[in-house]
Amino acid sequence: MHDVLAHRISLVALHSGALRYRSDLPEGEREQALDIIHSNAEQALADLREVLGVLRDPTASGDGQGVEPPQPELPDIVRLVDEARAAGERIDLDDHLDDVPSTPTGRTAYRIVQEGLTNARKHAPGARVTVRLTGNPREGLTLSLTNARPVAAPATLPTSGLGLLGLTERVALAGGRLEQGVTPEGGYRLAVWLPWAP
Repeated sequence: MHDVLAHRISLVALHSGALRYRSDLPEGEREQALDIIHSNAEQALADLREVLGVLRDPTASGDGQGVEPPQPELPDIVRLVDEARAAGERIDLDDHLDDVPSTPTGRTAYRIVQEGLTNARKHAPGARVTVRLTGNPREGLTLSLTNARPVAAPATLPTSGLGLLGLTERVALAGGRLEQGVTPEGGYRLAVWLPWAP
């Protein structure tokens, strides 16, 4: 549930906070921020309904047809990055994959990028983020998210403190490795290796 909702709610909190403190925003920027808040709040509610539906009845989906809703996979990272860019994040996506890994590996990679972008938004607002994907069936999938030194004070967004713990557990269950920490330049780097297929 944390993975599904934290990304959306952090976008809502970030943009609502900007509207609160930036009374000088031009009307077009204000309307764009309101659109982002509205669409992400609606999507967060839809995601929450799906999660709660599965918790109530694991055989049911949100549509009541007993079919699990589609889960994001590796190709969906492009959409995730585009959404974050539309919300004002500066992100470089550097994709050097020779092929697309297995579905479970792709889902894990998607969730790692989602959490990494959420953390960058919270702890390094305004900093450029580089998402790098490399690998092949022989060497596995390597992905990293690196953000530069923050250009603004960390956002006062709600936090559970469980994001990296959840990622560490997810990566371990997939048979991978995770490293994270501050870079020599004062930024932050999250690096993960995953087997191409579980």
